[in-house]
Amino acid sequence: MAAATNGVLSLVFALLALSAPLAVVAGDPDILTDYIVPLSLIPGNTTGGAFFTYTGLRAAVTSPAPANFTVTKASMAEFPALNGQSVSFAALSYPPGSVNPVHTHPRASELLLVVDGALSVGFVDTAGKLFAQDLATGDMFVFPKGTVHWQCNKGNQPARALSAFGSAAAGLVSVPVTVFGTGIDDTVLAKSFKTDVDTVQKLKAALTPTKKP
Repeated sequence: MAAATNGVLSLVFALLALSAPLAVVAGDPDILTDYIVPLSLIPGNTTGGAFFTYTGLRAAVTSPAPANFTVTKASMAEFPALNGQSVSFAALSYPPGSVNPVHTHPRASELLLVVDGALSVGFVDTAGKLFAQDLATGDMFVFPKGTVHWQCNKGNQPARALSAFGSAAAGLVSVPVTVFGTGIDDTVLAKSFKTDVDTVQKLKAALTPTKKP
């Protein structure tokens, strides 16, 4: 009986040892080629640098400041050459008084560089501790993977920033929209936030995405 028990335990420990490396993988999986060409392209058509060039951020970094907070992405969806490269980019524009609402990136950390103006930023770790900082032009700030974070322009001048991500598809979970804009039961939300259903319904009305016709 003892031998059988020891055999089972040995098997369990062996399985745990095999699965441990998978649990600590922090980025996109490695690829076995230099790059991945979409099936829609003939491999020979990647001759030259055009496939590895993306011009979609030109307007975002050269045009006048927009009236609202805007994000222009260069992820795998927009730039297919990023597939398998574990990196992506975004250009962010913040009019005075604007905010990039609280959100998370489930598949990547974010490294933000302020290229113009000033920003107030912060994140909350899994222990509930707040880390906030005021940034000036040229300053950088890292948001750890999966943490709830935000950026805000508290000044009276526009601000711009560039963000690099450790994934070709970092993902985005908007906390306000996810909580109040996805159909979670009003009573559940009211009890969760210790408020009333009327308040929850007002928040839902403001945050529920408009359905496209």
